Amino acid sequence: MSNIQQFQYDNKIVRAFGVASFVFGVVGMLVGLIIAFQLIFPSLNLGPWLTFGRLRPLHTNAVIFAFVGNGIFTGVYYSLQRLLKTRMWSDKLSWIHFWGWQIIIACAAVSLPMGLTTSGEYSELIWPLDILIALIWVVFGINMFGTILTRRENHLYVAIWFYIATWVTVAVLHIVRSFELPVTFTQSYPLFSGVQEALVQWWYGHNAVAFFLTTPYLGMMYYFLPKAANRPVYSYRLSIVHFWALIFIYIWAGPHHLLYSTLPDWVQSLGTVFSIMLIAPSWGGMLNGLLTLRGAWDRVRQDPVLKFMVVAVTAYGMATFEGPMLSIKSVNAISHFTDWTIAHVHVGALGWNGFLTFGVLYWLWPRMYRTELYSKQLANVHFWLGTLGIIIYAVPLYWAGWTQALMWKEFTPEGTLAWGNFLDTVKQIIPMYAIRAFGGTIFFTGVLLGVYNLIKTAQQGTFMANEPAEAPAREHRPEAVATDGHWHRWIEGRPMQMLLWSTILIAIGGIVQIIPMVFIESQVPKISTVKPYTPLELTGRDIYIREGCVGCHSQMIRPFRSETERYGEYSKSGEYIYDRPFLWGSKRTGPDLWREGGKYPDSWHYNHMYDPTTMSPGSIMPAYPHLLEQELDLSTLPAKISALRKLGTPYPRDFEKYAVGNAGEQAKKIAESLASQGVKDQGIETKEIVAIIAYLQRLGTDIKVQPGANQ
Repeated sequence: MSNIQQFQYDNKIVRAFGVASFVFGVVGMLVGLIIAFQLIFPSLNLGPWLTFGRLRPLHTNAVIFAFVGNGIFTGVYYSLQRLLKTRMWSDKLSWIHFWGWQIIIACAAVSLPMGLTTSGEYSELIWPLDILIALIWVVFGINMFGTILTRRENHLYVAIWFYIATWVTVAVLHIVRSFELPVTFTQSYPLFSGVQEALVQWWYGHNAVAFFLTTPYLGMMYYFLPKAANRPVYSYRLSIVHFWALIFIYIWAGPHHLLYSTLPDWVQSLGTVFSIMLIAPSWGGMLNGLLTLRGAWDRVRQDPVLKFMVVAVTAYGMATFEGPMLSIKSVNAISHFTDWTIAHVHVGALGWNGFLTFGVLYWLWPRMYRTELYSKQLANVHFWLGTLGIIIYAVPLYWAGWTQALMWKEFTPEGTLAWGNFLDTVKQIIPMYAIRAFGGTIFFTGVLLGVYNLIKTAQQGTFMANEPAEAPAREHRPEAVATDGHWHRWIEGRPMQMLLWSTILIAIGGIVQIIPMVFIESQVPKISTVKPYTPLELTGRDIYIREGCVGCHSQMIRPFRSETERYGEYSKSGEYIYDRPFLWGSKRTGPDLWREGGKYPDSWHYNHMYDPTTMSPGSIMPAYPHLLEQELDLSTLPAKISALRKLGTPYPRDFEKYAVGNAGEQAKKIAESLASQGVKDQGIETKEIVAIIAYLQRLGTDIKVQPGANQ
């Protein structure tokens, strides 16, 4: 018989991540509530730092990486110690991880409102922060695998499989997505451009959802749901199929975000096929979670923790059914660029991640503070406010999405667009935005009650920083594990082999999709008339990125009659070969801009940026008067031109020496054009507005296009 060893679990690090999770949950959701109201009351866009375009990435990053990220680490640090019957390998690494992660969040909270962004969905942070994320993620991995390798338990429980796959996949995704060439301390250009970068971005973006918002939470589900229900997991065999099928299939599904784009059809088809296949393992996991509660439904009715967890797993099932449905081309033709997608992601974020996080925190806090939950009644109120909030939030957005799609595609009997003015659709859905904001307010109120409940629970209890535990010393006999009742035990006792096989499985999909796109030139046919942006247009493009315009405007015209009639000739892959980063967008709160060049005079853009309602009465677009006041900074132009040439943009040799002068000449021409159109603004050629006008007037003009209908 092995000697019994005594040790202590580290609850202090668990509490730290838990506190950070619910604090940043409040912050992230408050920002989300603000931008929801900005869509109803544009006057709430207060100055350049607090516009919708700058706050939206702050909201998504705060919820994903601050609220959910800290929630992940809360669950992992608690469950890993107990499943392996050992303390975390290094307390010092635990705290380096904690403080490093919070520093990243704080830097993001400052840099994103400043307009320092790369514009990639879920990967907006500037390159120094990308490096810091990689370093802190390595620290987390060393600590996690150090703990696994020094464990007292031979068998690796299913939750740990998901933690291992999460760590390696997020590392691979982040590194590949961060291939970029720094220009200044706050700006870089991605290695890939146009169609190639779009594929890499959504390979990363979709799998950030898969392996940051899903797999670690599935690991937490497999640990905390059985613990809360005091029942074993329904099916060990189903958990095996769920894990291996999920991590292999998920990585292929990213291209379904780019259906009907200029991405080659074979890549789009792969994304669709594997997305539909995802239903099986996703629902296998959902059923495994729900069926774990068989025979315990009386407890579910009474226990708020189980209520949160049941709704969380149900929301996971709904979101993972809807996702594959949205990847079917005929459905995607309706849903893409509409608020339907926004509803879909929030069912997952609020229902799956939000509810499971609070279910875990409600279960953990009384145990770490050695007391009862302060108020089960408050927890139940939180549950019902959250549930109603999700419904009231999501339903009007689904309605708005269907309304947008139907209005965009409707033709009159005479064959013209029934709603030729894009603004008509915007005005139609503002009441739905108002109901959405009301639902978000209800959900947020529940979150505040939950935080209050956790604080009061802590105040009435006594925190146990180091929890005593004991377990027999581990017998280092992997062969015993391999023959312990099931073939899968062979790998469960070998964490490094599980890491290796997980890496191989997640790498296959990325290699098959990305490598041909990067190395086979025929995948992106070039167009001889497409030229690089001029220095002033490049500067205007960077301002467009800084202001977050991609959050509301797409630059991808799909090959639908409704879109070519409205916007002009559909997009070609060769038109984007000099776009770093690509700006296809995911949502049309405003019209597509890819054929914007030449549609309106320079003065229209000037007035539209100063006050959108002067050109588009009823517009909910923020005003950008600061563009007419801020001086045009051309000091980094030479470095930008040099960096882009290194990446393959065919600027002439030594062009960086003349770039500033070239930009100045084009700025003077635009100023003269504005003056001839009645804009008498002294010194306008030195303001940022001329750069943004130059960029907008260039869009989509490199090829001969058919004129589109009025917007």
